[in-house]
Amino acid sequence: MKVLIPGPLRSYTGERNKVEAAGATLAALLADLDRRYPGIRFRMIDEQDAIRRHVRIFINGEQVRALNVPLRASDEIIILQALSGG
Repeated sequence: MKVLIPGPLRSYTGERNKVEAAGATLAALLADLDRRYPGIRFRMIDEQDAIRRHVRIFINGEQVRALNVPLRASDEIIILQALSGG
C-alpha cells in the first residue's frame, strides 16, 4: 500500500515522499517499513510500543492511535510529524 512520508523522515527513504509497504495491521506495516528503511520505525514508535506524541498517522484520512488497526491493500497511509524547536 502507499505510505506518504513526512519531510523529517525522508532521509530514511532516500528522500522519497511516497513509498510502498505491506502489512495486515499498522504494526505490521511499520515493521515492513523498518525492514525496508532501517531505523524509521523508532522515529515513529516509542519504547512502550506506542505512537510517539509528535507523530500522527492517518489511514484513508482518518487519524489512528492504535497499532493493531487492520489494513487493506487499497489503504493509503499518511504519516505526519510535528516540528519543534526554537
